[in-house]
Amino acid sequence: MFERIKVFFREVKVEAKKVNYPSKDELIGSTWVVITTVVVISVFLGVVDISLAKIIRLLVR
Repeated sequence: MFERIKVFFREVKVEAKKVNYPSKDELIGSTWVVITTVVVISVFLGVVDISLAKIIRLLVR
């Protein structure tokens, strides 16, 4: 069983060397895209939520 675990971790090490990691500039660019997308979607959903809450409030009265 321990031999299978050793083989597994050896294969993990080989595969990890094949990974193409992003450069610092690519990572920063991707991070800004994610942050911007999250902010835009959050604002949109907040506006929709407030609008629907006002509409429901008017209908209930």
